[in-house]
Amino acid sequence: MLAHLPLMIVPFVLYNLGLVGLFGGEGNPWGDVLFSLPMLSGGTWSMTLADLMVVIALALLFIEVLKSTRTSNVSVVDHMLSLAVLVLFIVEFLLVQGAASSLFFVLGFIALIDVLAGFSVSLRAAGRDISIR
Repeated sequence: MLAHLPLMIVPFVLYNLGLVGLFGGEGNPWGDVLFSLPMLSGGTWSMTLADLMVVIALALLFIEVLKSTRTSNVSVVDHMLSLAVLVLFIVEFLLVQGAASSLFFVLGFIALIDVLAGFSVSLRAAGRDISIR
């Protein structure tokens, strides 16, 4: 059952947990610097919580694309659940003041890519399973 859960729900839930203050004090925690590393060039590279969230979402997108290569009856349910997550992103982006941020928009766009890639890959894989004579 958990294998069919759309993984893009994870960044959605994490973002909302950050909005209610579970990652720290008041306000927007996504700009907080997690760590900084001095570079050989003399510059400093900093990783914020928002950067980490995008990296997590991209890694989950990769796994979702791999999941979409399976052809089974349940893959349609996977695609519908991913589409439902995308609708959640759109509705929250439009209606919740705390979701009106670039980070949430990028996460929603990654969810859109998940839906489009999932349908495209599945259709391509299903076309190879059918042989027409």
